[in-house]
Amino acid sequence: MTSLYDEVQAAPAAGVEVRRITVNVNGTDRTVDVEPRLLLAHLLRQALQLTGTHSGCDTSGCGACTVLMDGRPVKSCTVLAVQANGREVETVEGLATASELHPIQEGFKEEHGLQCGFCTPGMMLSAKALLERNPDPTEDEVRWALSGNLCRCTGYQNIVKSVLWAAKKMREQNQEA
Repeated sequence: MTSLYDEVQAAPAAGVEVRRITVNVNGTDRTVDVEPRLLLAHLLRQALQLTGTHSGCDTSGCGACTVLMDGRPVKSCTVLAVQANGREVETVEGLATASELHPIQEGFKEEHGLQCGFCTPGMMLSAKALLERNPDPTEDEVRWALSGNLCRCTGYQNIVKSVLWAAKKMREQNQEA
């Protein structure tokens, strides 16, 4: 089965020039040749093999493809790869270090914030953006920040608890530092 990425890269539209772009992904500059119509979601999943970015609806409704671009959550199924040229993109693979989970990942584990896991990467990155601008959110603020991400399994309560758990841990870590 071929992907849209494979089709676009194998058969560029007539008269369309492939463009070379450089995107800083999870702290590493990545230079790739892309056709201008290629979506960021497809670049991440197929060209860069970062499969934590999920494609659920391709219409920006579900949020499974959410990544951070320059620190702000974006639905990568609605962003062209060329729009990420010269920008910083963080995927769920960029959260953990080689030796430890990010507090948000720990929170999802500790508070049972996932079931099937399909929506989890987008939820985590939306939560990260929230906690970077508001380290002590209320439950309502967490729910609002995650409102662009759909989960069909959990009922959201444990997801919210996971984010609040992570917020508390991050505040404690900052106080120790």
